[in-house]
Amino acid sequence: MKRELEPYQMIERSIIKKYRKELWTPFIVAVKRYELVQEGDKIAVCISGGKDSMLMAKLMQELQKQTDANISAKADLIWQIATHLVGLFKPHEYGKVILPMTVLKRFDDALKPTKAAVVEMAKKLDVQHVEGAARDGILCRVSKYDFYNTSNFDFAKLIADPDNVESNFEAYLQGFSSNIKDIVDNFDFANTVKLMVKGGVLFVTLQEFNSAKADMSPEKITSTDMGYIFEELIRKFSESYDEQAGAHFTSRDIIYLMTELLVAPEKAEIMAEGCTKTAYDMAMGTSQMLGCLTERLQDISEDASLTCFGQEFNPETYAIAKADMLIKGGNASGMKYGDTLSDDAFSGYEFDYIISNPPFGIDWKREKVQVEAEAKRGFNGRFGPGLPAISDGQMLFMLNGVKKLKEGSGRMAIIQNGSSLFTGDAGSGASEIRRYVIEGDLVEAIIQLPTDLFYNTGISTYIWVLTKGKDLHRGGKVQLIDASKCFVKRRKNIGSKRVDLDDASIELILRAYEEFGNETYEENGLVVESKVFDNSFFGFTKVTVETTQADAKGKPVLKKGKKQPVKGASDTEIIPLSEDVDAYMEKNVLPYNPLAYIDPAKDKIGYEVPFTRLFYKFEASASSDSIFEDIKALEAEETILMKELFGHE
Repeated sequence: MKRELEPYQMIERSIIKKYRKELWTPFIVAVKRYELVQEGDKIAVCISGGKDSMLMAKLMQELQKQTDANISAKADLIWQIATHLVGLFKPHEYGKVILPMTVLKRFDDALKPTKAAVVEMAKKLDVQHVEGAARDGILCRVSKYDFYNTSNFDFAKLIADPDNVESNFEAYLQGFSSNIKDIVDNFDFANTVKLMVKGGVLFVTLQEFNSAKADMSPEKITSTDMGYIFEELIRKFSESYDEQAGAHFTSRDIIYLMTELLVAPEKAEIMAEGCTKTAYDMAMGTSQMLGCLTERLQDISEDASLTCFGQEFNPETYAIAKADMLIKGGNASGMKYGDTLSDDAFSGYEFDYIISNPPFGIDWKREKVQVEAEAKRGFNGRFGPGLPAISDGQMLFMLNGVKKLKEGSGRMAIIQNGSSLFTGDAGSGASEIRRYVIEGDLVEAIIQLPTDLFYNTGISTYIWVLTKGKDLHRGGKVQLIDASKCFVKRRKNIGSKRVDLDDASIELILRAYEEFGNETYEENGLVVESKVFDNSFFGFTKVTVETTQADAKGKPVLKKGKKQPVKGASDTEIIPLSEDVDAYMEKNVLPYNPLAYIDPAKDKIGYEVPFTRLFYKFEASASSDSIFEDIKALEAEETILMKELFGHE
């Protein structure tokens, strides 16, 4: 059930939604570019009463809501509640309390305006013996959300009766609708509550969450900001586990680029009245990718509708994703728990958009039995083209997405590391997957991102844009975009994240993508290079070259009309698909070995994308004279420093 906004809320929303391009984006760009606001600054806005000053005041108000510092501060305040858990829980267990309590408080604050009416209606329905779906429907209409709580308790009433907090809290949890109980179950919260009761910290935790600093009502904190807060809390949880920072989510700047790449060719269609789309994230985390894509469609047209689906293996992040979707009034039933590779929750589904950052560098040993069984189904299943090395499962997610793209139009943006470009020999599973998506004309573009862009890794990463509905001018071609030099440095690192994609960076990458040519773009120190290749450019034939046995006269020895190879003399040649094999042999092999021949039975077709080589630019090393002069200068500097330290003697 979509939450209805008050008129003033609709006006506020329009500033960063409907008028994002005209107002919000230029405002944010100016604030960042000229460093107008620093962390910790206190800002006073003088209002004359005119339209300009009122707009400026609202822009500053929205900036305050959406400031990273504010979000971090809110997350820090929530996390500080964990100080009451010391001794009872280990640091890496704090999230088991903090995350579900944050979700429950978010629900509690959202339901507060209608709570009394829901309780009263529940009593009437009980008297009338109204049950099941009919009861749920009526209570959801009263609550104005797709969930409700019929207990007599909220957080304020729970802490008003400390002597009975355990039984009252149990009644409170039981009062939620079944979809909320599913969320609580996935947090394994019942066992956590038992420990909290045993340790005597349930009351104080509820008390802290009921304080003003923990107000999480939708009127105070937008869904976007709440997503940021959850991400920050999860990051802290991950760090307390001694995991790499940000193991569970992708930063918003990357997501915004992915959404732009998905919608770029379809803006006219999205603007059409009544446009409805579906989207899927196969490793959805807290569902922030789906949330950002929804926001982008509504930026283009307020009438656009996006129904979201997602699957997540981590029970805690799944619970957060479902909770967030319930608050926003989205398709919470489309959020599924489970392992995408071994237990596909969306078999037979097709989607307009797929957006995902599946885990890379992770093996698929756990799913081996199920994956290999499905691979035996061939193209009736998801893994017909082949299976990658068991040490690297990311390409399985790519195949899963390809299977679910809507025929004729579906589009996917998926993040992969470099191994998907080249790993595996010709004929291997990984090479066959590349062959399948390239020969099938599914690959639209591959964009290399800057290093140090993710919270948990500094390696090179790539966005693959795949589609089952290429525009005619892109047919039979793949666009490679090197955006590794298109970023702004962060003032403060977060984990491994040292750089950001600001609006200017995203716009330049998008320009290169849309213009679809062989061009280098440079603006204000940002550099993006685009190159376009025929699909066949990435294919090659790996041939086995044998040397035939020869008689004393140098003539080939034949057995049953066939040449007999010299044992141990085999070699291989990599021949591009664009070249004739015989012509290649005449030019490159036979002049040096007249007895060489190819065994066609051993030919293998392979595909790779040599991204680094294609964008490599030779830079001459410094001359020996230059290096010598540098050394002399350093020695002179060292001499001066030594004299300053120890005197001139």
